[in-house]
Amino acid sequence: MQRTTVEELRRKYEENGQGHVFRFWDELTDPQREELVKQLTRIDPWTVRRLQELLEQHLRGRKPSADLEPVEVIPLPRTEKELEGRKQARRLGEAALREGKVAAVLVAGGQATRLGYAAPKGTFPIGPVTKRSLFQYHAEKILALSRRFGRPIPWAIMTSPATDAPTRSFFNEHGYFGLSKDQVLFFLQDTVPALGPDGKLLLEEKWRICESPNGHGGVLFGLVRSGVLDELQARGVEILYHFQVDNPLIRLCDPVFLGFHIAQRGEMSLKILRKRDPYEKLGVVGKRGGRFAVVEYSDLTREEMEARNPDGELKYWAGSIAEHCYNVDFVRRVVSQVDNLPFHIAHKKVPHLDEEGRPVRPQEPNAYKFEMFVFDALPFAERAVFLEANRAEEYSPVKNAEGQDSPETARRDMVRLFARWLEEAGAIIPRDAQGEPAVRIEISPLFALEAQDLRGKLPPGFRVQRDLVLEEGWKP
Repeated sequence: MQRTTVEELRRKYEENGQGHVFRFWDELTDPQREELVKQLTRIDPWTVRRLQELLEQHLRGRKPSADLEPVEVIPLPRTEKELEGRKQARRLGEAALREGKVAAVLVAGGQATRLGYAAPKGTFPIGPVTKRSLFQYHAEKILALSRRFGRPIPWAIMTSPATDAPTRSFFNEHGYFGLSKDQVLFFLQDTVPALGPDGKLLLEEKWRICESPNGHGGVLFGLVRSGVLDELQARGVEILYHFQVDNPLIRLCDPVFLGFHIAQRGEMSLKILRKRDPYEKLGVVGKRGGRFAVVEYSDLTREEMEARNPDGELKYWAGSIAEHCYNVDFVRRVVSQVDNLPFHIAHKKVPHLDEEGRPVRPQEPNAYKFEMFVFDALPFAERAVFLEANRAEEYSPVKNAEGQDSPETARRDMVRLFARWLEEAGAIIPRDAQGEPAVRIEISPLFALEAQDLRGKLPPGFRVQRDLVLEEGWKP
């Protein structure tokens, strides 16, 4: 380690009011000093200053997004014409899958801290009967789709420094869930330092700054910088199907969504839901200043959340569920034009060291984290498609330990969906007084991806009398 390098680095941080990061320098071993210098060199004080300016603006309060206007959405089909439109879109999407033009991109850098689960969220056991993990559900959907369309669908998975090693290990332990290893491409997202309310960097260890993943918006830059986008393009991929790890009901690589995206020459397209109430924590899709945009729920004022049209419908009802199609060329254009997407700021509990080097485990939010959101690439798109999803069939995320959007509600919604599929195929499902399935049901994607896949697989008059698991190789 060159002394002049350390002295220059120390001086730069001191000039920017961050000299305290060297407070414990004399106590560190040579390897620890090297780690600290490497991290501080990568971050650089100018980056920290930009984050401080963002924090100062944030603490002064946000301004209403008064110019946000609703966008045209392709609604759930209610007429024969709309049903036919979806059929045509499906044929286009299926052709793209058959031709190998689609890859799946999973954002899996988060840890399941809100669930009280000390592992990557994708490893969380969500199966109503078998406790299949979220990763396994997604993997089996990709394997089933690959078989259906006769082409291996590449799967790019973005991890974070905290989830990378355990995620790779989990896939290895489970034999990649039947996928070939070269079908799954892992890449790391970048990290961003956290700041205290005074704008100061926090120390996680005496030789390490507190950092956190840069949000799901980091996927665009991670794809390019890791070389994964080059690899996907070399395989003939033109469209990336982006999703998050926490939704077991996702209609992965949905041919209908892909077809509308292709037919309308979309550059970046979004699946949306009708918000169940004004306060549901979904970003709102709209247009602002003539450009497509998504406003994060935390950036909306109460007045905006509650705004209604003359007919009483929510003005901003179109909620984003972080399910997107975007083109490879679009990703390259965005990354070539900006170094980063805008940062969003979250007040979080961040463990750190105090001035004496003692660990602090805060019980309340004490610092600010900075994240990019992938939907902030939407204003770069000249053409976009917004397709309404069916909540009961496509969305039940695992976010909270209990209550709404918890493992309990996700498993409930999975059982409800699987029961409807079976009934559509002619099966008899026992139900309780409230009309809920009286047994637990689980269907592997390798057995059926949708209701129509059950046709011909069940005997006439099939009656479910106990907990049921339908998976590859099942016989009545």
